[in-house]
Amino acid sequence: MDVWDFGLLTVAATGAGAVNAVVGSGSLITFPALIAMGYPPILATVSNNVGLVPGMGGAVYGYRRELAGQYPLLLRLAAAAGSGALIGSLLLLSLPSAWFQRIVPVLIGTACVLVLLQPILARRLAAGRRRGGAWLSSGVFATGVYGGYFGAAQGVVLIGLLGALRTEDLQRLNAVKNALALTVNLVAAIVFVCVTTVDWRVAGIVAAGSTVGGLLGSRYGRLLPPVALRATIAAVGLLAMADLIARSW
Repeated sequence: MDVWDFGLLTVAATGAGAVNAVVGSGSLITFPALIAMGYPPILATVSNNVGLVPGMGGAVYGYRRELAGQYPLLLRLAAAAGSGALIGSLLLLSLPSAWFQRIVPVLIGTACVLVLLQPILARRLAAGRRRGGAWLSSGVFATGVYGGYFGAAQGVVLIGLLGALRTEDLQRLNAVKNALALTVNLVAAIVFVCVTTVDWRVAGIVAAGSTVGGLLGSRYGRLLPPVALRATIAAVGLLAMADLIARSW
């Protein structure tokens, strides 16, 4: 890793930490950066996942006031998210790497669509909002499986589920989303550290940058224009998808 790669990854990680706190699509910034630097997709995913955990912790800390009074709900949903993450991370390590290279472009494309359509989906789902229960736990479990396997835009899916099935203020829901995303990445990171190879240099850079970004995003992220932020994330994701497709040919 030369000085340019170090700078690119640091900037990408800081942006990812901020985006995760606000939108939940930070991996669509760091993952393409690692692919552009020449890292194999699975090693990039594993190292990126481990590195993003401290940044997500910073985002949760920044939203700690919004979590007040929500701990019973959070504990129930965290159990579902963690169980799903365990399955997803094991799938990543057990399925052939060729499958991953074919599946990830589809996942990235789907994540980009979710990022762009999030406001429309949120408005339509809000009309039928319920208290959640088993449907919410099941949805969080499924999102945990996805998050453990790849995870880009899992926050978008989570905030969509919470917005559709809960009645709390959006900022309080975003705090729960951040805590659930942290749970998923932490469980997957533990599996990865115990079972497979992690590039600790990459993970350390991502951890430092995403921690700073997570704290900044939880404090100032609400000031960013949502349309511009979503368009940037989608553009980066589409470039990564095109690059992965070209590599697989």
